[in-house]
Amino acid sequence: MGNTTHRRPTADIRAAIAAERRELAAVLDGLSDEEWDAPTLCGGWRVREVAAHMTMGFRYSLPRMARELIGARGSLDRMTDRCARKDAAAHAPRALAAFLGANADHPWKPPVGGIEAALGHDVIHGLDITVALGLGRRVPEDRVRILLESVNARTLKFFGADLGGIELRAEDLDWSFGTGTPLFGDAQDLLLLAYGRRLPPGHLRGEPCDRFLAVQTCDGGRLPRDRRPSREHEDRP
Repeated sequence: MGNTTHRRPTADIRAAIAAERRELAAVLDGLSDEEWDAPTLCGGWRVREVAAHMTMGFRYSLPRMARELIGARGSLDRMTDRCARKDAAAHAPRALAAFLGANADHPWKPPVGGIEAALGHDVIHGLDITVALGLGRRVPEDRVRILLESVNARTLKFFGADLGGIELRAEDLDWSFGTGTPLFGDAQDLLLLAYGRRLPPGHLRGEPCDRFLAVQTCDGGRLPRDRRPSREHEDRP
């Protein structure tokens, strides 16, 4: 039920990335102005910042990326946060949606993690948006399975996902991960937990579910989970 060592053909993963980008571009293009300014599961970012971040790899050359990283004193998390906020202010929402769709076949991938990480980048950030907005979008099973197969202890450590004493059990797929008290949910929601996210009420079932709820401020924004540096913006599965 857990992970396998099966390696998917690169062409299949690239096709999944292209399809995910096109579908998310269509979702973004249909959002209202209020939804573009709504908070997401990606701590501190609205929909427009997440969309700007998702398209950064298409719009920034390597020299420009290097200059931004130097300006952020070598912190990838600081750089991506700064660029997302700057680009969200510089580009209209529909332009950000168009960037994503027009670059569906772009070969960009994160500096670490390979082609699967590129798919993870698009799927997870897409869910950051659609789950937070309550849109009910279902990521196709084949894409979710590719990412579930890559979840391991390194994934949890990198994203600061505290799943100690928890066994994730998908209710819609034959997949589980970890040992301990069972936590049930749809596979795509459990995938978000492995990437360090917290979810709105109603997505998880089981005694530990309250431990993984997103904390809301009085104006609807998400509070930081803690005071340590966040890595949820970094580009790795």
